[in-house]
Amino acid sequence: MTTEALARPLGLSAALGRLREGTALPVTVVLGIIVVVWYLGAIWLNAGLVEQRLEQAEKPATAAEFVCTAWSLDRPVLPAPHQVAIEFCDSVFARDVTSPRSLVYHAYVTGSAAFVGFAFGTLLGILLAVGIVSWRALDRSLLPWIIASQTVPILAIAPMIIVVLGNVGLTGLMPKAVISMYLCFFPVTIGMVKGLRSPDPLQLDLMRTYSATPPQVFWKLRWPASVAFLFTSLKVAIAISLVGAIVGELPTGAQEGLGARLLSGSYYGQTVQIWSALFMAALLGMVFVAAIGAVERLTLRRMGGTT
Repeated sequence: MTTEALARPLGLSAALGRLREGTALPVTVVLGIIVVVWYLGAIWLNAGLVEQRLEQAEKPATAAEFVCTAWSLDRPVLPAPHQVAIEFCDSVFARDVTSPRSLVYHAYVTGSAAFVGFAFGTLLGILLAVGIVSWRALDRSLLPWIIASQTVPILAIAPMIIVVLGNVGLTGLMPKAVISMYLCFFPVTIGMVKGLRSPDPLQLDLMRTYSATPPQVFWKLRWPASVAFLFTSLKVAIAISLVGAIVGELPTGAQEGLGARLLSGSYYGQTVQIWSALFMAALLGMVFVAAIGAVERLTLRRMGGTT
């Protein structure tokens, strides 16, 4: 046996060992289970529609024909994974990005509103956190109201925000951005309050011993200590802002955006279109969170921390 022949099994076993030690194998197994359960669920949920279709045929259907029909309905209760994949690829790669039938176009519309709302929500959350940490009166009076603001369902607030802003001439992107801001400022505020208060009392006493001014304590101690908390909150906030942008598109009957895509699919019973829009929303959220993670690693590296 040659050296090359011996190296092949060893290299294969090493690769399999690395696969077992990492996250690729568990993720693949879980994904495979989800796909299998999804296919079985499509058979179960589409059984009624399949029976209606097969009743029209004169000859009895076999089990294989029953399964194939359940996985190929035009308007199924639950589309099969391959149906969603085909619709997703067709809407993303086979359409011009400026076409209203392109998921990339709708993702851009929704993503723009989500990003603007995320930016405003982040700024508002940081300012509120700084005020709460700096002034005890705000801590006692404002923080309970911030927490209470999140107990109201966004589906009840969204129509009111859209109507009020529409009466003052703000339509299109801004109402959706305001709804996104309303949702995402809360995790930023809470995370930053915890981060700004995270320095040890001994560290604060040391700064006072050095006669540090409050701005110096903030910029040299509190702010660096809060960076890790900030980025954790931002990952939550960017995902919530996307939800807010989609919710903001629903009450208006918008013609653009992923929310509009979901609405049109619901109106016309296009469940495959609905699921493909959901997958695009999930993909967009993953891109946003990954971007925040990249900025976090770069920032921590510049600050001398571990990544």
